[in-house]
Amino acid sequence: MILFCLPYAGGSEVMYYSWKKYLDPYIELQPIELKGRGKRFNEDFYTDFNEAVDDIFQSIKDKIICSEYAIFGHSLGSLLAYELYYKICDQNLTKPRKIFFSGNIAPSAEKEQKNFYLLPDDEFLKEIINLGGTPEELLESKELLQLVLPILRSDIRINESYIYKGREDKIECDVAIFSGRKEDVTLDELLMWKNHCNRGFKMYTLEGDHFFINNNVKEITSIIGSLLKA
Repeated sequence: MILFCLPYAGGSEVMYYSWKKYLDPYIELQPIELKGRGKRFNEDFYTDFNEAVDDIFQSIKDKIICSEYAIFGHSLGSLLAYELYYKICDQNLTKPRKIFFSGNIAPSAEKEQKNFYLLPDDEFLKEIINLGGTPEELLESKELLQLVLPILRSDIRINESYIYKGREDKIECDVAIFSGRKEDVTLDELLMWKNHCNRGFKMYTLEGDHFFINNNVKEITSIIGSLLKA
């Protein structure tokens, strides 16, 4: 069983490395590295949301032909996972066993259009800090900020430029939703995910803000492991 993991805005595959310690041995962790960071630092950023989805699909398509798999995405990653599912369906490839959408409201939920990726660096950084989860060492290092801010700005740009298109075909695999107890979302916004699903649906609320994923690794991986075994 392969578990593909998609990062939040500004994140890289490294954010999932600690999961290996907790996941059941039968689950093969496959974090996805997006362009412009980590081992793909020298590649240009995505021009739009669809290019990101196409790129992710190209990176996994050969692996899903002959393997059972699941997809996990947090924040931006959950939106990418949603569109990736339909890209896989469009190509008539095997659907995932389960999808885990984390740290985001349903794509059909109405979102406030902020366009804060257009803000000057100082104002943009304030918005990022307000989301929570920004490491102190990043805020204290101008060199690190110069590396990370362009990645964050690009990711948030494609996230904010995403246009939801309704589909008649609902998701034909089990879905689980993860959220933080202190996130700025409503229960109704989270439950709207159910409108996109045609199979099993579960919700899990964990302690923390938008970046609850970083402080609940053991619990999240335990839930994923038990659901993939079911």
